[in-house]
Amino acid sequence: MQLRPLGTSGLLVSPICLGTMTFGSPVEGPAAEGLIHAALDLGINFIDTANVYEGYRRFLGSPGGVAEEIVGRALKGRRDKAIVATKVGAPVGPGPQDRGLSPVHVLREVDRSLRRLQTDTIDLYIAHWPDREVPLETTLAAMDVAVRQGKIRCFGVSNHAAWQMAELRALADRGLGPRLVSSQIPFSLLRREFQHDLEYCRQRGIGVTPYQALQGGLLTGKYHRGSPPPVDSRLAEKPEWMWKTDDALFDRLDALRELAAEAGVDQAGYALAWALTQPAMSSLIVGVKTRAQIEQAIAAASLAVPPEHVARIDQAFPGPWKQPDPLRG
Repeated sequence: MQLRPLGTSGLLVSPICLGTMTFGSPVEGPAAEGLIHAALDLGINFIDTANVYEGYRRFLGSPGGVAEEIVGRALKGRRDKAIVATKVGAPVGPGPQDRGLSPVHVLREVDRSLRRLQTDTIDLYIAHWPDREVPLETTLAAMDVAVRQGKIRCFGVSNHAAWQMAELRALADRGLGPRLVSSQIPFSLLRREFQHDLEYCRQRGIGVTPYQALQGGLLTGKYHRGSPPPVDSRLAEKPEWMWKTDDALFDRLDALRELAAEAGVDQAGYALAWALTQPAMSSLIVGVKTRAQIEQAIAAASLAVPPEHVARIDQAFPGPWKQPDPLRG
């Protein structure tokens, strides 16, 4: 795989990033560690986790930490082979300081993540969700402390809109904290609401690392109209994490099946290849259960979507509203 820059961080990452949200359940510890080793052996150098990840056992306010512990164990002796991203902000307990992006929470959680990951430094520390109660300059100041202490190398955001990233950039330009290098958003053929933010990121050197590029498995081809979901699929195991499967959805999945067949590739590969062609894409976060799924995702990095498919993709999977341009057409 040809590595890609992670924004302006100076880091080069594989176009496929190993996601760990399901590590702990249904992907238990030893199996999850094996997947990390397999990913590294196959050329993936980017691993994404979060302080709250613990798989299907996760509930709002549960302590999390399971996935970070798995990553830490797996990277013993191989830490220099991986760029590790983790996140902060989601609830990890019932108390008022157990969530959000205040300095108290951020600086406490970075220490906990470092212990679980068994590392001295986190390569990319990500604000998991916007916090309407904490000013952006306050969060940025906390990240600046962590950078100066050597606990994190780079700062990124997740689920933030372009206007929020613009404010963070303006604060950094005033010397109030580290420059934003990455944006993690939900993005796939089925979720394009952040589409217009991608050009903003491209122009400003912000690397985009989407999650849900396969939309929880909906874009892999495993689901069929009128058929029950496979027993080991997320729709069967954790239906509350999935979209409603109705005729409108299956119409779109049928369109993907037709496009992929014409291109001579599998549906998952087609969906990932399309996402990788979008502006500012650094790496796609892909969750897996098997080595074969890692290999399939890696293969997608070398696939090309036929140019003549672009208009048909936009018709079957329309993007968000676009401001009209009566001056230029």
